Amino acid sequence: MQSLRFYQSLWATEERRPGVAERPVEERFERVRDAGYFGMGIDLGALDLETAKALVPLYARTGLGGLLTAFPKSVEDLRPALHLAKDIGAPVVFVIGQVMPLSVDDMVAPVRGWLQVAAEEGVPIELETHRNCLTNDLFSTLLLIERIPEVRLSADLSHYVVDREMPHPIPEFLEAHVQAILARSDSLQGRVATRNQIQVPIGWPQNRKWLDTHLQWWTDGMRMWRERSGADDAMIFLNELGPRDYAMTGSDGQEMSDRWAEALELRRLVTERWDALAAA
Repeated sequence: MQSLRFYQSLWATEERRPGVAERPVEERFERVRDAGYFGMGIDLGALDLETAKALVPLYARTGLGGLLTAFPKSVEDLRPALHLAKDIGAPVVFVIGQVMPLSVDDMVAPVRGWLQVAAEEGVPIELETHRNCLTNDLFSTLLLIERIPEVRLSADLSHYVVDREMPHPIPEFLEAHVQAILARSDSLQGRVATRNQIQVPIGWPQNRKWLDTHLQWWTDGMRMWRERSGADDAMIFLNELGPRDYAMTGSDGQEMSDRWAEALELRRLVTERWDALAAA
């Protein structure tokens, strides 16, 4: 039976409250496990490789599945991250490539290089749709995936909502572009954006239309994945509600919503839609 596996991001468990120490990382792993997540994702943009390696025993201790996001600055720079991915049992590595050519022609070589290294190491990769990296722009990413049919994506659509300052309702041509991204995406990432803000509280009434838009996109992505995947395959959904400066803060510097509760609510809403697709 096909399944949907929810991961939490270790970076998203940070609070970054001025003057307040972070919870011990061991406690954060246990909290994620106790909340019923399948696994914990490590973001190598939020901590260095050596610090990440020290977390390997926590996966065995808590029973959480592993997941990894890498930020390679060259083709070979990806290889150490793939080694770590094997150590934590990650089924895939999300690549936020720090190689940023101006032309699509020049993007092809590094992407093919990463695919080759991934094949050599036996660890699948997905290019994450993200700002400030190779997939920074929606339009160039669409051209890139046309040039490299075998590349797969991890869809964090919040970045493209901001990247293109998408108006609401979403224009038909932009909706078609989003659907093209979803058609090549084998995993989804949970964050709700508006055209001007990368992460907004999902419970505020003014953000409801954007929550509904993202929920529909995730439903579309899950439906397409189910149609092309095997009977026993598992899809990944990574909750990634980041701390400030992703999270909105007030004049006192404190966050204006409860990200932990919001992540659980997103998981509930997405699970409802997954279950509805399965029932249909």
